[in-house]
Parts: sequence; C-alpha cells; structure tokens
Amino acid sequence: MAVTKNTDTKVITGKVRLSYVHVFEPHAIEEGQEPKYSVCLLIPKSDKETLKKIKAATEAAKQAGASKWGGKIPANLKTPLRDGDEEREDQEEYAGHYFINCSSKTKPGVVDQNVQPILDSTEVYSGCYGRASINFYAFNTAGNKGIACGLNNLQKLADGDYLGGRSRAEDDFDAVDNGDDDDDFLG
Repeated sequence: MAVTKNTDTKVITGKVRLSYVHVFEPHAIEEGQEPKYSVCLLIPKSDKETLKKIKAATEAAKQAGASKWGGKIPANLKTPLRDGDEEREDQEEYAGHYFINCSSKTKPGVVDQNVQPILDSTEVYSGCYGRASINFYAFNTAGNKGIACGLNNLQKLADGDYLGGRSRAEDDFDAVDNGDDDDDFLG
C-alpha cells in the first residue's frame, strides 16, 4: 500500500468565490458546536483544473483513511464536493458552480494579491473572489464516515458583489454638506 503524503491531499484552487466567510473569528454553525474558522468555496464548473485536483486529493484521502474504516473504503462515503445546481437551486450565486465547505480550528492565513497579510476583516467577505489552500482528510465520527475539507489559507484576488444583500457604507451614502453657514438655530 502506498503511503499518502500531505501533498497528495492538498489543493490550491483556481479563482473561486467566497461565501459564508468566517476567517477572522471562529464561528459555530449550531449552538453547542465548537467554533471554527470556515468558508464555502464556489468553484465554477468550467474550472476543470481545480476540479481535477480536488477529485485526486479526495481519492488520496480515501486511500489514507481506509484504516479508519476497517481497511475498506465504504461504498456510500460522504465527500465534500457538492453540486450547486442540484443542492442550492434557490440561490442564484450557486448556479453553474460546485461548492465545498472548508473549516479549521486554527486561524487561516489571509493575504492579498501581493501576498501581504490582510488584517481588516471587512476586506474579505461573502461575494469576493480568491484562491484557497485546502486539504482533504478522512473522518469516522459517531457513525458518520467520509472525507472532509480543511481550510489552510486564503488569498483575496478581487472584490465582488456582496452575497446576501449587504453593501458597503461608502456605496450607500454620498458626502453631505453640513452647511456650517451661521445657521445656528440654537444660538
């Protein structure tokens, strides 16, 4: 049996859209869960290179995880890559995309196009575009068996429309002349 290396299960994506971004503060999806850093990656179905890498890394994680499943890969194994057209047909941003949820207990590194750290949490949001460093690993927890996706790091590539209807204050308001023309009504 071949030994699976970390490089076999690690993927650097092409350009993806970020959704449900929680990369500066950990977040618990449900009450009582351990808070984690997380993001959902929307991968265009046209990005065959990234999809090929994800499938190869998922297969490597399956092979590495066989020992967790009694030496055999279960037939109905849960995998993290999902089809947005089928599972999120009510959300237009998922159309024409696969999606994958990634999380980590450890805070990911977040950098800009020039590989400079991004410290302002408002710079990376649901709707912007970037690349992700992710890794795939096997799990066997409470009867659930599958492959999960870990979040290593993110690189922001471009701004995009906010998902969920949010907007920036700079886009909502114009500068206002406060009219300091001796119109002091109280004085």
